[in-house]
Amino acid sequence: MLRDYHIVMIGAGNLATQLAKAFYNKGFCVDQVYSRTLEAAKGLATQVRASHTTQWDQIDSGKDLYIVALSDEALMENLPDIIGLRTDSLVVHTAGSVPMEIFESHAKRYGVFYPMQTFSKARDVEFDNIPLFIEANSEADKRTLLDIASVLSKKVHQADSEQRKKLHLAAVFSCNFVNHMYSLSAEILERYNLPFDVMLSLIDETTRKIHEVEPHAAQTGPAIRNDQDVMNRHLSMLAAYPDVQEVYRLLSKNISKHKIDK
Repeated sequence: MLRDYHIVMIGAGNLATQLAKAFYNKGFCVDQVYSRTLEAAKGLATQVRASHTTQWDQIDSGKDLYIVALSDEALMENLPDIIGLRTDSLVVHTAGSVPMEIFESHAKRYGVFYPMQTFSKARDVEFDNIPLFIEANSEADKRTLLDIASVLSKKVHQADSEQRKKLHLAAVFSCNFVNHMYSLSAEILERYNLPFDVMLSLIDETTRKIHEVEPHAAQTGPAIRNDQDVMNRHLSMLAAYPDVQEVYRLLSKNISKHKIDK
């Protein structure tokens, strides 16, 4: 039975927290949580009724699945410690832009379990509709990971390392850059003593619309209309903030360019 799989979570950050809780809530056995800080390890372990450790040599051996949810840098730096004596167990990482082959000279069984979503510790998410992308170095382990992922989500896909890198790139545009635009919007509003929540209805409708309309077709605003008067007024208002003014100029130019290209 898949839910009899014994899992060790290596990491206790945003993704590790939500993934461990999702496994636990679906009935999987999360046996142990590792983190470099005691507070983080203990905090997550308590939520999923697991043991915890801050020491590499105290990570349990012989478990079925080790999920490495660390930063890309920490993953690369600590590979020998991550694998340790666990060379016969299945080890996967959760990174979008790190190739599966980093495990090649360290482990016999390895793969990737990549949830494409933005995660925060304090905000629980439903995994049912989160796309999960799977890769493994053997067909047997690939099937196992696909089956495990299917318990968590209805949207499970196979993707190799090159495809996953492209997914991660696209996700940066769809999520990280978009959120930075929200941050800039909030800064502008704050300067004029206006609350950011006045933007929420607009943000919500923009998000809902692209469920039904192609993003390019959904584009509105002065740049797509080539309304130079409005754009020049906006640029004048941003004169005291040249870095934000440059963002506005570059984005407006790119929106206009893509209208012509299409």
